[in-house]
Amino acid sequence: MLALSCHGDSRKPALVMLHGFLGSKNDWDTLISDLLPHFYCICIDLPGHGQSPALSSGASGFERVASAIQTSLSSLSIVRYHLLGYSLGGRIALHLAQAYPDNLLSLSLESSHPGLQSIAERQVRARSDHTWSEKLSSVPIESFLSLWYQQGVFAELTESKRQALIRKRSHNNSEALLTVFEPTSLAKQEDLWQLPNQLQLPCHYFVGKDDSKFSALASRWANQTNIQVHTITDAGHNVHLAAPTLFCRQLIKHLIEDAQ
Repeated sequence: MLALSCHGDSRKPALVMLHGFLGSKNDWDTLISDLLPHFYCICIDLPGHGQSPALSSGASGFERVASAIQTSLSSLSIVRYHLLGYSLGGRIALHLAQAYPDNLLSLSLESSHPGLQSIAERQVRARSDHTWSEKLSSVPIESFLSLWYQQGVFAELTESKRQALIRKRSHNNSEALLTVFEPTSLAKQEDLWQLPNQLQLPCHYFVGKDDSKFSALASRWANQTNIQVHTITDAGHNVHLAAPTLFCRQLIKHLIEDAQ
């Protein structure tokens, strides 16, 4: 069973929220008050994160994580739900939607990659992630975090915000993170670019205007499938952190108001 927190009225539509790598279920705290009038919010600690156990060994990491999430939701008697995932959480959400499509009311992704499409890209990413894995296993967590948040995708962070994130994430356990990092690597993710066209449900993609890499990816994806892209101004990779009120407003609009 995964650690989770439930917020609000269970009679309202369920919204399952999956955080990114190094995060926890508490990452969504600033959004909860805005979402409660509309949703029963279920925030989950991914395996190896927060209070959840490390990921057990086995076959596909994505299949194992998706199964653990679905089992945890079943224990709450949650049958159908809106699914929201940020970054790694979004990539896991894609696999969850692929495996359990009948359980989803909608799929919302934030700054998430649908999968690499060539062997060469996968090989490059696998080497990169293995290097990061070696760093995670060999240096103190604070040193790893300092290196991690220097990546280009986090370029919009000010130094003070970067240091605040490092302090916030320093509670993570390196050994637990290692059980999930490479098994859910982008190199091992399925190519799920066409999944939105295969799902009989609304698919949304939220991206920060300042995140040039994922803005370009979102445009390309929208040109290929029926996924609906929503660009949030004054935000980079982590949209819900940079612009929580606007993010919630857009989420509510597209999942609740537009569906009526």
